Amino acid sequence: MTITYNEPTLSLLQGFDRADFDVFRLEGLEQRMTGIQTLIQPKFRAIGDRFAEELSLRTGREMFLHIAKHARRTVNAPKDTWLSICDNKRGYKAHPHFQLGLFDDHLFIWLALIYEVPNKKSIAAAYLDGIDDVIDTVPADYKLSLDHMKKEAADISSMDKEAWRTALVRFRDVQKAELLIGRHVAADDPLLQDGERLTNYALSTYETLLPLYELACSRS
Repeated sequence: MTITYNEPTLSLLQGFDRADFDVFRLEGLEQRMTGIQTLIQPKFRAIGDRFAEELSLRTGREMFLHIAKHARRTVNAPKDTWLSICDNKRGYKAHPHFQLGLFDDHLFIWLALIYEVPNKKSIAAAYLDGIDDVIDTVPADYKLSLDHMKKEAADISSMDKEAWRTALVRFRDVQKAELLIGRHVAADDPLLQDGERLTNYALSTYETLLPLYELACSRS
């Protein structure tokens, strides 16, 4: 498979098209990383700068953009790639953060608490103590994942209170368990091709989840 690389015009926010998702069909680490770096990361930079600016205003904290480098990979090509926004300039993995990224068939928009967050138990306890508020905060058309490396995610609409409790207890008690809450957008959804609309859609998602972000930060 061959992809022609055209440098994105960064004066405007650009959305994502089929060529961006096709990067994950490229064989080999070097070829796929070239696609990620050439096609996807310039778009991440433009849209991520907007996220950092807007989320700084909405949280009252200075927020910083981080773009996944996949630097530790030496053989296996990444199956997804992402940007992250958090209030730490040096890194995001140990902090509650917001993500936007791509698998080969969908774009994801997450509030992410991954396993490197040191105060998982305290955060989970806060969510469990206020579980009714957590449930009320998250709209029915959102999704929940316990592992950022997997495409699959549960539909919030299918989760009752007991399912929420089970997920939060697993996040608390299982060392590698994570908690990601947000939205998926299918690769062929026209929304993705309009950078401005996509940016606003993602920001509205993050704003909806800000109470959970703030609560997590208060326990981190």
